Amino acid sequence: MSDDGGEEEQQETKKFFVDRAKTGRAACKKCKQKLDSGELRLAKSGFNPFGPGPMKMWHHVACLFEAFGKQRATTAKIETPDDIDGWSDLDEDDQKEILTYLPKCKDWKPTAKTSSKDKEDKSSKGKAKTEKGKTPKDKEKDKSDKSKNDSTSVSKDGHKDDTFREFRRLCAALSETDSYTGKTALVKDFFTKGTDGSNFKGDLNLWCRLLLPGAVKRVYNLQSKQLIKLFSKIFRTDQDEMLEDLEQGDVAETVRVFFEKSKHLQPAKKSNLTIQDIDKFLEELSGMTKEDEQTHHFKQMAKRCTSNDLKMIVRLVKHDLRINAGPKHILEAIHPDAYQAFQTSRDIDSVLQKAVGKGGDTKSSKTSLKISASVMTPVLPMLAEACKSVEQAMKKCPNGMYSEIKYDGERVQVHKRGNEFKYFSRSLKAVMPHKVKKFEEYIPLAFPHAKDLILDSEVLLVDVNTGKPLPFGSLGKHKQNEYKDANVCLFVFDCIYYNGEALLDKPMQERRRILEQNMNEVPNRIMFSEMEEIHSPKDLANMITKVLKLGLEGLVLKDLMSIYEPGKRHWLKVKKDYLFGGAMADSADLVVLGAWFGTGQKGGMMSVFLMGCFDPNRKVWCTVTKVHTGHDDKTLERLQDELDMVKISKEASKVPDWLICTKTMIPDFVARDPKAMPVWEITGAEFTKHEVHTAAGISIRFPRVTKIRDDKTWETATSLPELKELFKTSKENQDFTLPSYGDDDTDNKQSDAVSSTSSSPRKQSPKKNAKVTAADTGAKKLNTQKKKTDLFDDDSDDDTDIEEECTAKIMKTDEASGSGSPYKISCTPDTTPKRKTQSDNDDDICDDYNCDQSTDIECSPIKRRKPDQQFNSNYIIKKPLLDIFTGVKLVLPNCDPQDRRLLERFFVAYGGEVLKTSQMQESTHVIHLEDSAVNEFISDWPRSARHVMARWLWDSIKLQELQNASKYTVTLPARSF
Repeated sequence: MSDDGGEEEQQETKKFFVDRAKTGRAACKKCKQKLDSGELRLAKSGFNPFGPGPMKMWHHVACLFEAFGKQRATTAKIETPDDIDGWSDLDEDDQKEILTYLPKCKDWKPTAKTSSKDKEDKSSKGKAKTEKGKTPKDKEKDKSDKSKNDSTSVSKDGHKDDTFREFRRLCAALSETDSYTGKTALVKDFFTKGTDGSNFKGDLNLWCRLLLPGAVKRVYNLQSKQLIKLFSKIFRTDQDEMLEDLEQGDVAETVRVFFEKSKHLQPAKKSNLTIQDIDKFLEELSGMTKEDEQTHHFKQMAKRCTSNDLKMIVRLVKHDLRINAGPKHILEAIHPDAYQAFQTSRDIDSVLQKAVGKGGDTKSSKTSLKISASVMTPVLPMLAEACKSVEQAMKKCPNGMYSEIKYDGERVQVHKRGNEFKYFSRSLKAVMPHKVKKFEEYIPLAFPHAKDLILDSEVLLVDVNTGKPLPFGSLGKHKQNEYKDANVCLFVFDCIYYNGEALLDKPMQERRRILEQNMNEVPNRIMFSEMEEIHSPKDLANMITKVLKLGLEGLVLKDLMSIYEPGKRHWLKVKKDYLFGGAMADSADLVVLGAWFGTGQKGGMMSVFLMGCFDPNRKVWCTVTKVHTGHDDKTLERLQDELDMVKISKEASKVPDWLICTKTMIPDFVARDPKAMPVWEITGAEFTKHEVHTAAGISIRFPRVTKIRDDKTWETATSLPELKELFKTSKENQDFTLPSYGDDDTDNKQSDAVSSTSSSPRKQSPKKNAKVTAADTGAKKLNTQKKKTDLFDDDSDDDTDIEEECTAKIMKTDEASGSGSPYKISCTPDTTPKRKTQSDNDDDICDDYNCDQSTDIECSPIKRRKPDQQFNSNYIIKKPLLDIFTGVKLVLPNCDPQDRRLLERFFVAYGGEVLKTSQMQESTHVIHLEDSAVNEFISDWPRSARHVMARWLWDSIKLQELQNASKYTVTLPARSF
């Protein structure tokens, strides 16, 4: 007690104090500048007029010692560190900084920071050691060394293989290598040979964790702008200047540049860091939440870093090393099965433990690393690829399939072990508690006999009165308050672990049986996902039509015998924007109103664009969506110069009066004049509602740029009233009729599985026609445009007149040219065109057309089929258009933009390729929309190209057969050969 009292008395007599600024509100008494939060500061005590005890007058360290030089010799000043209260609490680097101002104390050795426990031991026991003469710190070090020796690596303390410089070197080599195999080979070579070329002596586990910061995440809660704020204080540089440089898109590069420019803190000349140092730094940083703590932590590390060291540390904090290499590249370099094992367990430590032997050598590639699912460790979810047709689904699921409702909610993986629960999102992050907290009450009721399990499921809000799911995005905490008669419900669709048994390798049918046998539904809380077992194309088509008419997102299709493969896209998903070649997707012609800077490779460029529409009632522009996909690199570069933008840097005060924009949608740039900006066709999965947009809340989900509408201006683009009509039409009057599938024999089922894309354009959603009306005419009604664009309704009887007119034009052209026509077309309905030889060059001509010279019949216009294969109604009716049109290269000369758009969309859906007019020499077919077009450019087209009237294409699509194709097929004579 007496010792403690003496120490307290000694502390009270000290006139100087040291610590780090807490809030950044105090100012230096000498220079009057603010003492930034986390900055080292010194104080001298003075009279306190407000109460007992001295007042601390804080200074910058340099400012206080400068004041000592101007004061009288008799005035107290700092002579030794013993004069400073708080000296023992300083880090070694801070002590060194103050000692530079005390030349008389040059031999004074800095002391390590003393913890409260050490102080207690010192006051009660002095510097007592353990039985073996070691301090507690020594004992802890021995424990750490032992754990290192027990690890799978053979890391030697201080070995070059574990230097951070080598880590940077490998990352640089990976970033410069483009090929997948090349990246894996680089990593494998280093992990095999190390830096000395003999063998790797580093910590393999730690190397993998640092090379995969995105796969094995620590949470730092430090975004780019927050990092800029911290480093602007550390470097004492202008924060606005750093933010301006950040517009280039790489915060790590910005930190490096300003680190080199800083006069307050200079980079180290040589890197002496190890990956162990970096791992310790990151682990400590992940536990810090206060800004001053983070600032101090970064500053201490920066003192030991070169500029490139600090740049790479920031990239580790951002979970992006910019090496374009993921778990597959890194883990397959260790063992061929390591990546697949990691996909299953997401536990890199257990994977490396199995992949690496006790001596540190990787196991033979023949040794299997089979790792099964384990409770409380997330499993990478199995995914689905886009399915564009019924035929594709039947081919991918030959054993039959489960057709499940694709709920528009959030994917959740549920883990239960006893009374402990964990919930993981699709990205394997913890799910927000307010979305899943009530499930702990109901899962035991739904699974009364389950001790431990893993469920794959979807969570969404449902209406308790109707049982129907509520719209996408309604799960937000503040949103749930808007739906009083709604519950959060878990729709379970798979079970991948149950009572000690992993079910990954069991077929889907068996997993579903186990789920149904062990789960009891809790209404509106824990429910089975709705599904049907499908074996025929007809049943699948009916199911697709049913769910889309109900307004659901779509279907997920799973082969009955498929196993659960983590991370693989072996399921299928059917959505309305996948069908009919994307013709059913919602779209609108919107004007570019603003833009944001991109990140990564697109840093410093406008690559994210704000799209909107004009409100004629208020005479203002409203925002609809932001879009960042759809432009190739060349187009994006060209747009940087073409778009006339004004930089406002997301400042609300600079948003022009003509733009109605919420705070979250304020861009980096706005258009100087919206009426002079281009119009782009924006296509997405569906129209949706989102409060952040001002066009009556209407937005587009999953938007992409599908076309730059050079033919349109702001006046003919989609306006707000037209957008509202499109939204209404999209939600209320959708026609999802798919092709009808007959009940044929079993032998013919596969051939009858016609592509769902073969439905006629008339079967597309009416919203598409409404959209064209709104964009092109503005004032006309929706049904007016439908009549115009319905190219499939042309069932008139004037086919013969068109046929005779086409033939007459061909013969007239032939006579005018004076050349002998190699073909004379005889157009008779339901018959094949006749060919009569009129040239000495018939052999060459027939070779070009791949004809059978022994017959007098011309080849089929599609795929140049020989006579015995063409126009056989029994064959053609059964043949899907996807097979007929695959490989056809089409040119559309002189087409009306509206008609061309329809033709392009549907022809590509059938497997063809639409070429530009400049590519005509590569074409196999030329489609003419007007009869007069057949006279143009005859000599320019390749003689192998078939010239076809558009009506033949429409009827072929409509009828799913080619018996009438000859009526509309025209082969033009070439002028010379």
